[in-house]
Amino acid sequence: MRQLIADEKFTNIQRAQAGLTRLFEEARKTMSFYRVMKNDKPLGVLVPNEMWEDFLEDIEALSSPQYLARIAKARREKGGITMEQLKKKYKIS
Repeated sequence: MRQLIADEKFTNIQRAQAGLTRLFEEARKTMSFYRVMKNDKPLGVLVPNEMWEDFLEDIEALSSPQYLARIAKARREKGGITMEQLKKKYKIS
């Protein structure tokens, strides 16, 4: 799984207005997204359609009670340890 923040690029509103199709094509090729800025303030995000569909699928899965129940069950069965136990085990303060 890739870290999403590494896929973020920035552009200004003038560049977006001048070449919206080109920005979407570049984002699709690199599977990245563009945060559109105006005067160093974010206006919005240009996301390629494939990435958007992946987001929607993930959001739908995360809103499913059955999916969340399976995750909780797997975590219980895995027998994880708490952060405090981890710190004690590796002598981290």
